[in-house]
Amino acid sequence: MSQTVKQKVLDWISENESRIIEVSDRIWEFAELGLKEFKSSSLLAEELRKAGFKIEMGVAGMPTAFVATYGSGEPVIGVMGEYDALPGLSQKPLPTKEPLVEGAPGHGCGHNIHGASGMAGAVGAKMVMEANGMKGTLKFFGTPAEESASGKVFMVREGVFDCVDAVLSHHPGSMNTGGLASSLANNSVKFHFYGVSSHAAGSPEQGRSAMDAVELMNIGVNFLREHVIQEARIHYVVEAGGDQPNVVPAYARSWYLIRAPERDQVDLIYNQVLEIARGATMMTGTTHKVEFIKGVYNKLTNRVLSELVVSNMREIGAPKYTEEEQRFAKQIAKTITPEMKRGSLRKSKRPGWEKLIDVDLDQSIPDAWNEGEVSPGSTDVSDVSWKAPTMEFGTATFVLGTPGHSWQNTAQSGMGIGHKSLLFAAKTISASVIDLLTKPELLKKAKDEFEQRLAGRVYKSPLPPEVKPPLDLWSK
Repeated sequence: MSQTVKQKVLDWISENESRIIEVSDRIWEFAELGLKEFKSSSLLAEELRKAGFKIEMGVAGMPTAFVATYGSGEPVIGVMGEYDALPGLSQKPLPTKEPLVEGAPGHGCGHNIHGASGMAGAVGAKMVMEANGMKGTLKFFGTPAEESASGKVFMVREGVFDCVDAVLSHHPGSMNTGGLASSLANNSVKFHFYGVSSHAAGSPEQGRSAMDAVELMNIGVNFLREHVIQEARIHYVVEAGGDQPNVVPAYARSWYLIRAPERDQVDLIYNQVLEIARGATMMTGTTHKVEFIKGVYNKLTNRVLSELVVSNMREIGAPKYTEEEQRFAKQIAKTITPEMKRGSLRKSKRPGWEKLIDVDLDQSIPDAWNEGEVSPGSTDVSDVSWKAPTMEFGTATFVLGTPGHSWQNTAQSGMGIGHKSLLFAAKTISASVIDLLTKPELLKKAKDEFEQRLAGRVYKSPLPPEVKPPLDLWSK
């Protein structure tokens, strides 16, 4: 029965591919920053509403977060979708750098595809559930601000994911597989320094430079780098540093991201950074305030779900590309140096990566090879993975070697190569949902593995109780 049911869901996506692509392209055009994705979230929610899902908007204190629900009873299968863009990555769907709007946001991580693939996968599965009288509950989680405020962490804290038995998610990438690498836990925090303004030449002794405090803190953190675990990452930007050089800055602000493989390691390094900030104020006669933006956990992976999505990808078959799409890919490839591509492939640690040196678009579907590895990135999918068996798989959207968060990604996310990835992922999600609904032994295996990986540990939100979603993040 399940094979017949799965074919129906694949057929539904094929029959509706033009609308699915249209939704993805509209979100690509909206290119809204995290927690500002009003048009994108509304579009996805309306598609789900029209398909028969019950919609709850504004969950966990975020206007652009929502949950769409169909069915009743157990099992409860979740599908996630993201839709936030990145600042400064506006780009036309061209293989040469040409912003659509100079300085505007763009989908340099392909989240327009992410949201649309999840939506289409959920709707496709719902249509077949309804037609075949299948029992169970299907939930689509519209999750904002993955790139900036980690919206899922706020949703997890509010219990939004407490009900689910398993969760599927898709993220555009350069390879087709269900990865088993963990990720870095992190804290995102802003440091506001307050000094005293004065004439920088006429009365500098009366001033206290907030910018000096920012610089001294940054120097201290840079010296700290020698004394943290080598897998840790500490990044910062200076968001405000004064207005003109002849006025001692009375206010300055830096924004830090602190990462490490385990949550407790982040906590340790974070406390060291806090001490350095206090030292900077002591040295400069300033004061400061710490604004905790968000924190996330490291990811718990699930081999059972990885094997499930890889199996379905192979059943469906990787996309075939048109000559025009292949030409586009070759032009994008020319913007990536051989050294960059080799470095990217080597870093993947994929067995036989050397054979991909001359490949633009990877059409293979390998088993996950990276269990036990730790990705250098972070994601709020990780916090969901501590609540239920979770798998975020990748499909080839970008030419091999394409740097993340780049104009090249934006370009590929808005044209045929991205469209092929979108439809392939939607079919994989739908087919995998059907398997989880109709094969209780499969779901049990995924849940048993989840408990083993949890190893008795209890998730505690990394967010201090008083921290709310930073709805004004982009207005400061």
